[in-house]
Amino acid sequence: YRPDTVELCPCRAYGRFHGPNPFTKTLARLTKIMTEKTNIETPVTEKEPPVTEEDIIVDGAEALPSQDDIAKLEAELADAKLAVLYAQAEVQNVRRRMEKDAQDARAYAATSFARDVLSVADNLSRALDAIPLDLRDDDKFKGLVVGLDATGRELEKVFERNGITRIVSVGQKLDPNKHQAMMEVPSDLEPGTIVQEMQAGYMIKGRLLRAAMVGVAQAG
Repeated sequence: YRPDTVELCPCRAYGRFHGPNPFTKTLARLTKIMTEKTNIETPVTEKEPPVTEEDIIVDGAEALPSQDDIAKLEAELADAKLAVLYAQAEVQNVRRRMEKDAQDARAYAATSFARDVLSVADNLSRALDAIPLDLRDDDKFKGLVVGLDATGRELEKVFERNGITRIVSVGQKLDPNKHQAMMEVPSDLEPGTIVQEMQAGYMIKGRLLRAAMVGVAQAG
């Protein structure tokens, strides 16, 4: 038995034919036809010229902004910088005001209380002044005088620890920021000089707590 050339040969690898492959010529012919058809349908495109350095410079020059645009941008930049400076200055001013308010709140928190305590110091001083000088050495009043005097000194120390100081008035020129003139007194001193103090004045950490009520020398 002689097998036909188109029959598969079982003894060959991958089931090859006994003779030459009858489809090889047909496949080659189809490939040639498809290649020729593709070359006919595909148009031939011209190659674009390469981009030169001159083209790049020209394109860049066209993209540059004009002098008017540059001036406008510089003006806007200057306005923005000025606005930022104003905003920073305002923030600093607000911060300083807040810090000062906080310091004042801490420093003068006891102002109302201190003003009320001044009346106690006034009454204590009046009680001590009400005792005649000839009776202060009397054994009956000596203990009272010593007690009132010691209480007054302790109260002054408390005032000093809290920044409360007494205003010096007698012999000074009248200061409207510290003194309140209640009357004029005939005197040989220069007019406007304080010659009498009717009620002591006090300052608390540089701020007026209570003005001193005084009498001043009369003019002429």
